[in-house]
Amino acid sequence: MKNPQIVYVTGCLGFIGSHVTRECLQRGWHVIGVDSMTYASNNSWLAEFEPNSHFKFLHKDINDLDRLLDSDVIINAAAETHVDNSIMDNDVFMHSNVMGIHRLLELMRRLPAHRRPRFVQFSTDEVYGDISRGSHCETDTLRPSNPYSASKACADQLIMAWGRTYDIQYNILRPSNNYGIGQYVEKLIPKSIKYLELGHEIDLHDRGEPCRVWLHAKDTAQAVMSVIDHGAVNEIYNISGNIELSNRDVIKKILALYFGESKDHEWERYTRPSKRKGQDVRYHVNDGRLRALGWLPCADFDQELIKIVDYYRRNFVW
Repeated sequence: MKNPQIVYVTGCLGFIGSHVTRECLQRGWHVIGVDSMTYASNNSWLAEFEPNSHFKFLHKDINDLDRLLDSDVIINAAAETHVDNSIMDNDVFMHSNVMGIHRLLELMRRLPAHRRPRFVQFSTDEVYGDISRGSHCETDTLRPSNPYSASKACADQLIMAWGRTYDIQYNILRPSNNYGIGQYVEKLIPKSIKYLELGHEIDLHDRGEPCRVWLHAKDTAQAVMSVIDHGAVNEIYNISGNIELSNRDVIKKILALYFGESKDHEWERYTRPSKRKGQDVRYHVNDGRLRALGWLPCADFDQELIKIVDYYRRNFVW
């Protein structure tokens, strides 16, 4: 598409949304940042973004937006994302991840066709469900396993239906597990470091056997830019990282960095076994469609993990 001038980033104070916001501002784009400032938002990032004259902030839930300002692209990173929370109470997931998408789509539909922005939706690799071997491609059937992934799959279906019925232009992105500095401490890596700091045992589902592919949030932001720059309209793009690890192996790496020595044989001493309902044993997506646009993940997991462990040791997050 032509170079955007005005871009919405919803969830701009969330983990992925903040990385996308930075990338857009670095490109000189005008960014309308929307965030409801939930428990997982990092409100301190406003101090970074607001001095930029190209940034405008709206403190709103996407469900409460009553109109859209002129824009070229809407990048929707606003979402509830923690699986454990969705299992305990899924109402907020339906509100944000389903009804919020419906609200944005309806606001777009009401605009004249020539003024409608392109809609870029953050989905997840979890919508496919798990796969013991091989990889999921974009045309595979969606088989979500928990309320979180079900809410994201529902949003994907809404977007495709509005695209066909109302000619909404869209892209759906399905990334693998994101990691990096600034991620809220309910997620595996920062939570593990926090629990080590507090002397607590780390909750480890299914003895840490489930496998995930890890993708740095900076690489995710670059993937968004590649899709906006070169991606085909009304296409879905998987985004895969460059390392696959079991959760247990991630914990072992964290222990080695935290204590400055190998603790592989002692990992059970620092963990507490638990069971997650609807647990997916392995996610893996084929992102050849995205790589054909020229994108590749660049971050080195082991090198980035050194920075992450150091950061969360120095910065306590409640």
